[in-house]
Amino acid sequence: MGIIAWIILGLIAGWLAGFIIPTGRLGVIKTMLLGIAGALIGGYISTFFGWGTVTGFNLSSIIIAVLGAIILIALYRLITK
Repeated sequence: MGIIAWIILGLIAGWLAGFIIPTGRLGVIKTMLLGIAGALIGGYISTFFGWGTVTGFNLSSIIIAVLGAIILIALYRLITK
């Protein structure tokens, strides 16, 4: 998957994660940037543990990216509190 596809998938993941976990004053831009990083982290973790890979714009890839974004947003909120 190319870098542009990762960025778009991360933007979607950040947007969806913003609906699932309350972001408070985090803002749209930070949520989207954390979504991009979360998609990368979620893809790495799921591949490492053998749960699946991020192969493109399909349901499993979006779920993996959203879970990574949720984890990263929660960690960010925990650290900055």
